[in-house]
Amino acid sequence: MNADERAPAQDQAGRGAEPVDHAGRADAWRPRLRRGIMLRWDAVRESDILLMPERVVMLNPQAGQILRLCDGERTAAEIAGVLAERFPGAPVGTEVPAFLERVRDQGWLG
Repeated sequence: MNADERAPAQDQAGRGAEPVDHAGRADAWRPRLRRGIMLRWDAVRESDILLMPERVVMLNPQAGQILRLCDGERTAAEIAGVLAERFPGAPVGTEVPAFLERVRDQGWLG
């Protein structure tokens, strides 16, 4: 099946359409790592890393903290709220959602 024959619910990368709740809102997205991607602490590098098939991504501390909260239970807004409590005054309200979108665009979050 070529890309033009895919079901409309999938984009060109084969990812599903943006999750929505029963009221049709996209803010109900509960990010979590995609199957086959693992978040681990690398003691040698003293850094969080994402392990993927044939790829390893070293994360900065902020990215690791955000992705550790992506458990499929919390919404993106709840993740930003948790981080806002941990880091008062930090611009998490805009930066966390933007980061999550970039990571989702990479195909790392579902």
